[in-house]
Amino acid sequence: MELYKRIKARREKLGMSQEELATKLGYKSRSTINKIEMGKNDITQSKIIAFANALQTTPSYLMGLDEHETEIYTDDKFPNPNITEDYTTFPVIGDIAKGYNHIAIESWDGDKVDIPNSYLKGHIPKDFFVLCIKGDSMYPQYQDGDKVLILRQSTVNYSGDVGAVIYNDEISTLKKIEFVEDEDWLRLVPVNPNVPPILIAGEELKHCRIMGVPKLLIREM
Repeated sequence: MELYKRIKARREKLGMSQEELATKLGYKSRSTINKIEMGKNDITQSKIIAFANALQTTPSYLMGLDEHETEIYTDDKFPNPNITEDYTTFPVIGDIAKGYNHIAIESWDGDKVDIPNSYLKGHIPKDFFVLCIKGDSMYPQYQDGDKVLILRQSTVNYSGDVGAVIYNDEISTLKKIEFVEDEDWLRLVPVNPNVPPILIAGEELKHCRIMGVPKLLIREM
């Protein structure tokens, strides 16, 4: 199945409209998505990664290199956020290492955190998830044990922005993400100068995806 057909099939399977997909990818209108799904517009490799993130699958699947339709987000096995008039209670899902060797297994041990609804800035609760930080590579900006409210999106807002990312299809980390538009590489950069950055390029990009960007830091004093 061609790339454009897999994009359309995956979008429809998720019950996502062309308008919703366009918004997730930063396109101004659904017409761009429509042209891509009809095979009229080509997309760059970096955009294929963004499409995979938005459609909750892998670039390899969309490109036909992997026939297994991998599902990325499986939040249905966790409690849904509990919404009240003033705040939303989120489950703290697993943890995300600030180093490079943490396997991204989503788990829940019962930990929860209350987020005032005003902090959601008009988004719905399902647009977010909460992760716990382990390690010191982003110290002092983020510290071990911090909880971070992550807004789901498939790209960071600009080069150097902090994002939650999974690479090698299983290792999760929180890092500054540096890139140049339309070039096939990105660099994961820690705040702590004692921890080296890591370059992801070429074939490795097919196994890398951005989960979202941090919007709120919760720290116990």
